[in-house]
Amino acid sequence: MKTRLTALLKQSMGTLQKQGALPIDLAVNIKLEHTRDNSHGDFACNLAMVLAKPTKRNPREIAQLLIDNLDSDVNIEKVEIADPGFINFFLNPLSQHQVVSTILEKGEAFGKSKLGTGKKVQVEFVSANPTGPLHVGHGRGAAYGATVSNLLGAIGYEVHREYYVNDAGRQMDILATSVWLRYLESCDVQLVFPSNGYKGDYILSIASDIKATHGDLFCSNAQDVFENVPADEPGGGDKEQHIDALIARAKSILSDANYRLIFDAALNSILGDIRTDLEDFGVHYDDWFSERSLMDSGAITKAIDRLKASGHMYEKEGAWWFKSTDFGDEKDRVVIRDSGQTTYFASDIAYHLHTLERGYDIIDVWGADHHGYVPRVRAALQAMGADPSRLKVLLVQFAVLYKNGEKMQMSTRSGEFVTLRTLREKVGSDAARYFYVMRKAEQHMDFDLDLACSESNDNPLYYVQYAHARVCSVMKQLAEKKMSYTPSIGLENLARLTEQQELDLIDSLNRYPEKLSQAALNYEPHQLSYYLRDLANNFHSYYNSHQFLVDDAALCSARLALINACKQVLQNGLKLLGVNAPESM
Repeated sequence: MKTRLTALLKQSMGTLQKQGALPIDLAVNIKLEHTRDNSHGDFACNLAMVLAKPTKRNPREIAQLLIDNLDSDVNIEKVEIADPGFINFFLNPLSQHQVVSTILEKGEAFGKSKLGTGKKVQVEFVSANPTGPLHVGHGRGAAYGATVSNLLGAIGYEVHREYYVNDAGRQMDILATSVWLRYLESCDVQLVFPSNGYKGDYILSIASDIKATHGDLFCSNAQDVFENVPADEPGGGDKEQHIDALIARAKSILSDANYRLIFDAALNSILGDIRTDLEDFGVHYDDWFSERSLMDSGAITKAIDRLKASGHMYEKEGAWWFKSTDFGDEKDRVVIRDSGQTTYFASDIAYHLHTLERGYDIIDVWGADHHGYVPRVRAALQAMGADPSRLKVLLVQFAVLYKNGEKMQMSTRSGEFVTLRTLREKVGSDAARYFYVMRKAEQHMDFDLDLACSESNDNPLYYVQYAHARVCSVMKQLAEKKMSYTPSIGLENLARLTEQQELDLIDSLNRYPEKLSQAALNYEPHQLSYYLRDLANNFHSYYNSHQFLVDDAALCSARLALINACKQVLQNGLKLLGVNAPESM
């Protein structure tokens, strides 16, 4: 009906243009929305108010002209004008019933559209440094990025899901050096582990595996390792200088091949765990893009050369700086250090340029603590002649865990529920995926572990999944009672569905395509989770008020057609959220 009403308004506007009542060259985007209050009808349109400014006429006057020139339609019961100029459409209640047939016919395709046809977008999300296991903060970004990707795909976008692997740079060198030092300890070398090294148990495990495979091949004495290494912070020194010097000693003592072997052992072990965690979480990628490949292919050098050619780079104290202040950034940014090593920023510039050149618009899903990084990346793209508007950055706030009403300690790796894997083991992937997207991404999130585990109507996921399971239960009872259900008879008798709970449920079903489109275009999965909760609520109200397996075969079939349509929409929505639709609970 939304499509039909839009067509009617376009026809009316065209008639008025032919009559000279509206300018011929006037083009507007007609928007219809479901009303929040049934007393205002089923759909409302602000077209008259949009036309008021360019025509310099009263919006109520324009609204009346549009209504007077609408073609008649049996599905429209009446049309009213509401201040300051809204056009409200009241539909024949039975016209809404057609959605049941449409849902059962289209199945999984119901609600999907072609709004994004011809548009290519890359969604890059999670992309945590492979220096440790994924934690609950990464989990929220994973659920959000995966669901945004699903939503965009559902409205016709060509979506490429990518994980950007930071497999180069200083943090990875700190990781490799940390593993080597733990390996040396396994060789009975006595040393003081650096305060700025990675200390998790996973480092010990990687070092142990290297020792088991290669024996004492990489051993060295402590005196050689710490030769000319400045003091660590606990000894009155600088922890950054201390770890950097240890990295240099590791590269000096080990051959290039042996250093790379330890580096890759650490990288592959942690990245393998990350892959497993995300796969088990229902998060899949089209590509795991290597930062190292940017260096090997010359993409970083290419990007830097373009910045230099644009006149937005300068040399200072041996380092090369990008003049990001020319584009509104708070300060200029280092691209090449005085050591000659490129920065993470240089890699990010090259990565984004490379992605745009592959023909994709970009959606980056970053943690909220990276908000200051956005202007400099956009500035670099603009300086290189790329369109910065093709980059959209979505920021995700932290998730705070609560158990027994108390905030859980999340500051150390030994915290009870720090890792994503532990969270999944505690509440399950379904609950984690659903709870992570129940709030706007930019809002802080309180994750109630007890609620996520509960089997009660207070648990929003349980409430939605239970609605789906209840429909399945009704169909099992149908078979057990050896009653017949003929879908075609049900569709022929939809006019029998006149109870208020039936009309409310049908109204909810009609809203699904619009809610799906809104959630996708606004990058707001929570809109879909809210919708599913409302749909489930309408179903449960219907279930608690009426019998479905009644003796009247025509009415029975009509009601079963309705609840099966509801089941299909619940299933469709849950699938987009990455959540299962169980048949029993």
